[in-house]
Amino acid sequence: MDDGDDRGDVPLKATERLADGLAQGGAAGARVALVLGSGLGSFAERLENARTIGFDELDDMPKSRVPGHAGRFVAGELGGVRVVVQSGRVHLYEGWSPTEVTRSVRAFAALGCEALVLTNAAGGLAREWPVPCLMRVSDHINLQSRTPLGANEAGSGSPYDAELARALEEAAERARVELFSGVYAGLLGPSYETPAEIAHLGRIGAHAVGMSTVCEALAGRAAGMRVAAISCISNPAAGISATPLDHGEVVAAGKAIAGDFERLLAEFLPRAV
Repeated sequence: MDDGDDRGDVPLKATERLADGLAQGGAAGARVALVLGSGLGSFAERLENARTIGFDELDDMPKSRVPGHAGRFVAGELGGVRVVVQSGRVHLYEGWSPTEVTRSVRAFAALGCEALVLTNAAGGLAREWPVPCLMRVSDHINLQSRTPLGANEAGSGSPYDAELARALEEAAERARVELFSGVYAGLLGPSYETPAEIAHLGRIGAHAVGMSTVCEALAGRAAGMRVAAISCISNPAAGISATPLDHGEVVAAGKAIAGDFERLLAEFLPRAV
C-alpha cells in the first residue's frame, strides 16, 4: 500500500497533497491537530464554524475499516483556537505501513499545526484505577517493531512535550476531571494480549496497552510539533479483567467517559498553543 514517498529525504508528495486537500477543505490556519481514538469521536461535534472532510474525499488519506473510527476530518474553532480533528485512524494491523499510518500527522505539520494531541482507547494495567478513566501518556514503549522515522529523523528521548503535560494537568484540575499519568505500551495487534503478556508489560513499566499512537507521536515530534497523548482506559487488560475482552466494550467505555473527556479537551486545547 505504501507509495514510498513520505519518509527520509525523498520529497513528501503524498503528504503535501493531503495537506493541500485539508487546507482546501477548511483546515487552513489550524494551530492544533487532534486525533480521536475508538469511541471518542463525539468531541468533534463541539467545534464551532465546523467543516467536515471525509477520508473518502482525499485520495491520499488511507481509510480505516475498524468500528468506532468515523473516517473524517473536522476543521473548526474551540476557545478561539483553530483546530483540525481527525475522527478515526488507520492501524498497522490493517496492513498499512508506518508511513501511511502517520501520513495525516505529517500533513498536520505541513498545514502549520504547532501541537498534536493524540487520543486512544487502551486496556488498563493499574488495578487501583477505576474503569473507565483517563490517563495522560507520560511516555511509551514501542513494541510494534515498526517506526515511521527516516534515516535523518532518529530522535532521542520521549516525544511527549513537558509543557503540554503541565497544561493537561492544569486543565484537568480546572475541569474537575480525574487524570492519571502513566506509560502506554504500543503493540502491533490486532489480537488482544494474553494474561502472560500483560504480566510482562506490567513488569517493564506499562500502565496501559493499545495498538496505536506510538508511531504518530514519533512522527509528530520529528515533524516539529509538540505532542501530547491521552488514553481512555476502557477496560482492565487480560488477566486483570474477569470477563473476555471485546471491541464493543471499548466503544461503550468511550461513550461512558465522553463527558469527562470532552470537558478536559475543551479546557486543554486553547492552552496547547
